[in-house]
Amino acid sequence: MSDAGVCKIKPEFVLPEHTRELNLDCVSDRDKRKLDDTDISNGAEDGPDEKKSKYNQKKLKGQNKARKHTHKADYSNEACNYLLTSLETGVAQECKRPKCPKIHEISEYMKVRPADIGDNCHVFNTFGYCNRGIACRFAKCHLDQEGNNIKDEEKMKIFDIQKQTSNAASLDLLFALRRKKYNFDLSEKLVQHHDKLKKRNQTNGITNTTESKEETATEQSAGSGVVTDEDVIALLEREKKKICFKDKLYLSPLTTVGNLPFRRICKEFGVDITCGEMAMAKSILQGSTPEWALVKRHHTEDLFGVQICGNNPHMLTKCAQVLDQECNIDFVDLNLGCPIDLVYREGGGCALLHRTRILELCVRNLNKIMKIPLTIKTRTGVYSKENVAHNLVPQFKEWGVSAVTIHGRSREQRYTRSADWQYVQQCAEAAGDMPLFGNGDIMSYEDYKLAKETAPAISGVMIGRGALIKPWIFNEIKEQKVWDISSSERFDLLKKYVNYGLEHWGSDNRGVENTRRFLLEWLSFLYRYVPVGLLECPPQKINDRPPYYKGRDDMETLMASSAATDWIKISEMLLGPVPDNFQFLPKHKANSYK
Repeated sequence: MSDAGVCKIKPEFVLPEHTRELNLDCVSDRDKRKLDDTDISNGAEDGPDEKKSKYNQKKLKGQNKARKHTHKADYSNEACNYLLTSLETGVAQECKRPKCPKIHEISEYMKVRPADIGDNCHVFNTFGYCNRGIACRFAKCHLDQEGNNIKDEEKMKIFDIQKQTSNAASLDLLFALRRKKYNFDLSEKLVQHHDKLKKRNQTNGITNTTESKEETATEQSAGSGVVTDEDVIALLEREKKKICFKDKLYLSPLTTVGNLPFRRICKEFGVDITCGEMAMAKSILQGSTPEWALVKRHHTEDLFGVQICGNNPHMLTKCAQVLDQECNIDFVDLNLGCPIDLVYREGGGCALLHRTRILELCVRNLNKIMKIPLTIKTRTGVYSKENVAHNLVPQFKEWGVSAVTIHGRSREQRYTRSADWQYVQQCAEAAGDMPLFGNGDIMSYEDYKLAKETAPAISGVMIGRGALIKPWIFNEIKEQKVWDISSSERFDLLKKYVNYGLEHWGSDNRGVENTRRFLLEWLSFLYRYVPVGLLECPPQKINDRPPYYKGRDDMETLMASSAATDWIKISEMLLGPVPDNFQFLPKHKANSYK
């Protein structure tokens, strides 16, 4: 059983069963259907092969593993980037891709160009220039009668869109990684150095890999090659950048939904530390463009890190080296908490908690290869009755980790139990003077206060689902209040997110649909917010399921819907109609309340 309870709504807002059946015009579309835990498939009927038994549904534990991308946007009618560049510079450029499927003639593109969504382009109005030109879905406000892209020179002097984000991987870097031309001599030498020490220690019956003074002296006098052992030892002793983690509010690295536009929203509400979505070390080293997009940083993120996940020291060390050398980041976080089966089966994420010798090599190598601090985020353990984090935390400190975050649940529990903050306190005591953050079930200032009282030794808290459901939680904590935010204020927040998305992903057709997709993923969490004015006993608890209710106005009712069809309606208010045959099923079963 889960620790979920009942969220008490004021009686005048609760919808009784007969009301939902008979008085359907007063509420949103979600109440025209009989809803259950699977009512996020936006009305699509499941075939017999897609229906799961209760056992299998329990086994999935909040993951939409049968999720299918039923709509794939058609980008064959897009203008080629070389055509757009030619129009901007006035110099004709030929496409270098031999089988490019996109359009290369302006006359052909104008015949199939989709209609504009709106009259005002946020990118142009903000920065004085929209680099998508005629491909922009709001282009009418920055095209002259001849179809030329207008530039507002005065705004361009004040705001440079190119300086808004950093860590955009250059083509040269991506090509070097893809062709295995990047210089990883330092990483390889460091791994060899530790492998040699490991074998020597095993021969001598020593269990850990800490170098003695004699071993250090031996290595300093024995090296040869491009990177010598003297270089390795010097690297080990260099001073790292220092970060003050005391009393900070930390936004959890959130897969899919923790993107740059969302982090900007949280920064405006007062979060102190942000971290990019979990990036797979293997994909980073392969020069994967989508994976490198995860390390981009907005200039407002003053304390920003990148989280990586891998399963062996060779891969992780190389990944840490390239991030340290090529990116503007403040720290790297090693993921030891990912419960995803695919990652776990390959030995990454939570699986490293049971591979302590490999884990030690990974941590030591990452710590020594970088000038910036290494942090770790972990769960209590793999199994519910076998907590291991309190034993590992002192070792993390010995291995050079700068800070640790404990998510107060095991892999086995996922979100089916409340976070164990008493165990978080036990881990914080074991950490000594190393900063330790607690994570789990914080959705209000009251939850934050209780967590600090239960675990007084923690340095700060990390917030994940609570921030997805109500990103203004950081403001509430700092001002020690409960904010009864109106539906119009919440809708304005969605407008801001969409504008940030158009800046980040682009205002052309592809950028609009990317923004829509990530907006819908966020809405799959946002709908769980219950307005304070509707609660009998505020604040809302994160795992409490409310009865079906209506809001104080139509928009508030629509925003409370658990049906993806209603989320799509909200997206259409901001980004225009969806493409034909569009369907959406969220990546996370957020409505499971687990």
